[in-house]
Amino acid sequence: LNMRFSWLVIWAGTLVLNPATADGNIASQIVTCEESGKNLTDIPSNLFQNITKLSLENNKITLKDSDKEILQNFINLTELYLNRNMITVVHNNSFCNLTNLIILDISNNQISRVHKAAFAGLNQLSKLNLSHNVMTQLDSDVFTSLNSLAVLDLQYNHLKSLYIKSPFQLTTIVLAGNLWTCSCDLLGLKEWLTTSNVTMENENSTTCTFPDSKKKFSIKTAPIQPTDCKTEKSSLENTETSTSAIEFESSALPTASTTNNSTGNNRTDAALPLIGKSWTFLAGVLGFVLSTTLLIFTAIKCPTWYHYVVSYRHRRLQANDSEMFEQEFSADMSSSPTSTNDDDPIVIFEKFHEFVPGEDEYIEDKYIDSYETEER
Repeated sequence: LNMRFSWLVIWAGTLVLNPATADGNIASQIVTCEESGKNLTDIPSNLFQNITKLSLENNKITLKDSDKEILQNFINLTELYLNRNMITVVHNNSFCNLTNLIILDISNNQISRVHKAAFAGLNQLSKLNLSHNVMTQLDSDVFTSLNSLAVLDLQYNHLKSLYIKSPFQLTTIVLAGNLWTCSCDLLGLKEWLTTSNVTMENENSTTCTFPDSKKKFSIKTAPIQPTDCKTEKSSLENTETSTSAIEFESSALPTASTTNNSTGNNRTDAALPLIGKSWTFLAGVLGFVLSTTLLIFTAIKCPTWYHYVVSYRHRRLQANDSEMFEQEFSADMSSSPTSTNDDDPIVIFEKFHEFVPGEDEYIEDKYIDSYETEER
């Protein structure tokens, strides 16, 4: 009994005196947590923090802020499986506290965008699986912090090109099943695949999608000539330079005229129109000129239209209008002064007679009768 008690005391003293060794032995053990296929929308918060392998595949996790906070507690985690979930965006610092993580699988999601610092802090990450997502664009800056990354799986996305920036060291890359456009935009990837020691898996099935003339070529052997791309790039730069110069000159003209006017009137440069907004200034001037012209034209034409409308008062003649006209005309003639000059002819209008049709439907004119009587 004394011997057993002595051994128990020795074992307890060993644990007390060497806690680091005890913790190291516990940490070296593989602790697996399986939470797959449970329709989880959030990462469970009641899991043991000493787990090293966490499988959360085939759930409905979206990797929101609360999920990122929970993941930060699993500092011993070496493998994390989030495939077959509902992740659409991988935000910055999503796995920042998982410094021991070696394998990360976020395949078979709906990821369309990966932020630049999404994998910050994963210094030990060796394998990253981003396959079977919907990414259309991805820059190698996303992987610059992954110093230990060896295997990158990007197959079956919607990538048309991939910009590779050095240093970008890999041993294996998977690029099949994308919409590769074998043009000058893919020249950097092609040169990197050729000059680096990386192995591209499924090389024969990693072919061009566009144009049709290069569909049978692998993206590693596609006929993309660097000289053609340099010529195209230089012509594009010249076009952009000339376009910029024309835009600058057109925008500088109103600025220069305004500068001269402001100098003559001792104004400050604050009143000058901005070069980048010259088109708005021109549109404003044009609108002002058009509106002023319209106002002037309306002001000139309005009196003419008014007099025309006032003077143009037509109405239908009534039955008694002829009698009223005879009375008014007779009154005017009686009130007018008579001339005393013998040379002036005197015109005397007798009373107007109504035209009475005769039996033979002809109008009798007494002046014609008298004239014919005198001749006879």
